[in-house]
Amino acid sequence: MKEQPAFLPMTMEEAERLGIDRFDIILISGDAYVDHPSFGTALLGRVLWDVGYSVGVIAQPDWRSNDDLRRLGEPRLFFSVSSGNVDSMVNAFTPNLKRRSSDVYSPGGKLLRPDRATLVYTDRIHALYPKTPVVIGGIEASLRRFAHYDYWSDSVRQAILADAPADLLVFGMGERQVVAIADRLAAGEPVGALTDIPGTAYRMDLKTWRSMDQAGYVVLPGYAEVKEDRYAYARAFALHYNEQDPIRGRPVAQPHQKTVVIQNPPAMPLSGEELDRIYELPYARRAHPSYTEPIPALEPVRFSVVSHRGCFGSCSFCALTHHQGRIIQSRSIDSIVREVERMARMPEFTGVVQDVGGPTANMYGIHCGRWETAGTCPDRRCIDCPALDRSHEEQLRLLRRLAEIPGVKRVFIASGIRYDLIPPDEEYLAEVCEHHVSGHLKVAPEHVAKRVTAAMGKPPREAFDAFRERFEALQAGKKKRQYLVPYLMSGHPGCRMENMVELAEYVRDTGLYTEQVQDFTPTPMSISTTIYHTGLDPFTLKEVYVPKGREKRVQRALMHYRDPANHALVCEGLRAAGREDLIGSAWNCLVPARGKGGRPTRAGPNPRQTRRPPR
Repeated sequence: MKEQPAFLPMTMEEAERLGIDRFDIILISGDAYVDHPSFGTALLGRVLWDVGYSVGVIAQPDWRSNDDLRRLGEPRLFFSVSSGNVDSMVNAFTPNLKRRSSDVYSPGGKLLRPDRATLVYTDRIHALYPKTPVVIGGIEASLRRFAHYDYWSDSVRQAILADAPADLLVFGMGERQVVAIADRLAAGEPVGALTDIPGTAYRMDLKTWRSMDQAGYVVLPGYAEVKEDRYAYARAFALHYNEQDPIRGRPVAQPHQKTVVIQNPPAMPLSGEELDRIYELPYARRAHPSYTEPIPALEPVRFSVVSHRGCFGSCSFCALTHHQGRIIQSRSIDSIVREVERMARMPEFTGVVQDVGGPTANMYGIHCGRWETAGTCPDRRCIDCPALDRSHEEQLRLLRRLAEIPGVKRVFIASGIRYDLIPPDEEYLAEVCEHHVSGHLKVAPEHVAKRVTAAMGKPPREAFDAFRERFEALQAGKKKRQYLVPYLMSGHPGCRMENMVELAEYVRDTGLYTEQVQDFTPTPMSISTTIYHTGLDPFTLKEVYVPKGREKRVQRALMHYRDPANHALVCEGLRAAGREDLIGSAWNCLVPARGKGGRPTRAGPNPRQTRRPPR
């Protein structure tokens, strides 16, 4: 074990002060280097250092010249390449395909990351060091490990390993994989022999593939087929989706024009003890001192804590099943307490723990007895299973322990709560509202129309209504009440214009805030993206309606019907849905009518309702 440095070195001067003349491993990232466990470079770099490897960081290199990529020389074992914490295309473009003007993962928000960063960095580093192994990973590579629909080019692209000159792809959370790769390369194995590491994908030449015994592999329709045939694309997705379990998953192969891409089964989840060790490594929780401008992405999470990994919510628009998996892996309460105690000693700490959570905060401590031996069930969703232990007692114990730490004033939950998991008694919800949210509790119903919530994999409207009633009951008698802030989504597959009108009316009738509205973005390897591209449910192959083009703009405008700038689009959507009755001056109208010159006009009697009904 090497003694951990204050920061992973970014220059040879720093390396020399640590007694390093050549790094074992060099991490290349599209993010600025922030030494915080929420940032992948810091997490993997610290893990590798912890097991004895020297690690250097090249953050946001200028890919248009060789100088940055040569800055640390050639590593002894391998280069690791990642686009960063985010997909570079999602980071660069809005859902309407407009280029963003800033990057929160860069100093001062500057635009320093290339489009398709993993490909660009890998091409450049391979050209400079053709004999050194290159391993790609991170969210961008992980979710492009098979042929996939690419929203930004509106085309089906090859698996990234068929395009990038990389030797291995690490998918999911990569700690086990990168340590195994480092150990085996250090032992003298050639990188071409590393074809059996769970949680990795690799290439095989077509001749070898055709001559070998393919029994035991799940063979997907090839790239040429899925590119042209939407049914083949949908079938391929369903096949690899069902193999993303670390215990029952099988190797998956997909032929391409010049190669075959093979995915091994996912890596086994880390144990609670392993998670504790990783998250208790000595992260500085600061940006590297070489930066003269702040990294905007750091401040919202600087004093946040990861309590667990995994999510069994199975939302259709989320690709987490393909990345962190459905099995919940929770840290121990004692470990999280120690982490917050260290945070509380930092001079910048003001007493507020910004977040304690994971993909879904209230899945902490939830467990299923099958997970360790049989994995997740292939024929049902965990969220719907009566056998799942849904107790929230462990999370409440955690929050109470953290609140007792000297110097801690408030412990917030900011990572979202799955309201259909909350126990029927009032203890959990009352305690969370009283102590762990500020004025607003964020939840994610996403929609209320039955067909849309079904397509999204979200609970029906009735579940949200029941939760809303429980929440409102807790506000009775409070001097300073709290409010629900729902996350809502427009333009999702399955959503027709009349469904967006239904959601707009729901917002009107409940008085909910609508600031947190997003337009559906088809990102790789989600169920929803497959439906968006194919118009098919990948599991049933039934047709699904998909809004595209201008209709997506109109649907989004309906969620912001109060904004006068959206008046024309809202009227267009209401007319398309046959709801002209919602244009006018009656109480239930969403927008006023307008006469010549765009001025509001007085409307006659509304054909559906002329007076607001009593409450």
